[in-house]
Order: sequence, then C-alpha cells, then structure tokens
Amino acid sequence: MDAQAVVKVMTGLPGAEEHEGWAGQPVFKVRNKSFAYMSEDQTHLHLKALREEQEALVAEDPEAYAPSWAGGRFAWVLIRLELADGEELQELITEAYRLTAPKYLVAQLSA
Repeated sequence: MDAQAVVKVMTGLPGAEEHEGWAGQPVFKVRNKSFAYMSEDQTHLHLKALREEQEALVAEDPEAYAPSWAGGRFAWVLIRLELADGEELQELITEAYRLTAPKYLVAQLSA
C-alpha cells in the first residue's frame, strides 16, 4: 500500500485529522490524540498498538515491522509500507484508531 492510500484510509476514519508534526511529518489524530505518524519520506508508518500486537507483528515479519516504543499497555510499531500487506495494514490502522478514538466515534465504524 502506498503512502497516498494509507493517508486516504486514515483520514476516512470518523473524526480523524491529518496534522503536521514537529519535524514536518504527517501526524494523524482523533480528538487531539495521535494514533499514527508517517515518516517525512513517506516510507514508514508508526502505529499505536497493544504490546502483544507489537510483539506478534515483529515476530511474524521483522523486515516489515519493528518495535518503536512501548509504555504502559500501549506500544508503537514501525511499519515499512513497501513490505506490509495492504489488507493487514488497513486492519492495523483501524485498530490504532480504535485504541485512541472515543467510543461514540468508534461506534460509527460499524454503522
């Protein structure tokens, strides 16, 4: 999945917005809470995940997924867009959004 398709998926989520990060990279937020960061060159994506999800992704495909940060119950996973499966990436984006968005916006995904 290329960067433009990733951006389209993220901005299509209820209440999700694209912002400019501190280094000029795109940051995706819902209700002022970040759930994804894209690298400036648009080749990598940092996504919010649960620790278990991060560990499973890295174990499954360490060339496409790498641990980025972990604290508390959440972790972030670094994804190489060119190597990630498009369908799986859409699911990971949606899950990152679900971990961040308020319940009333998450409910709109099913509607």
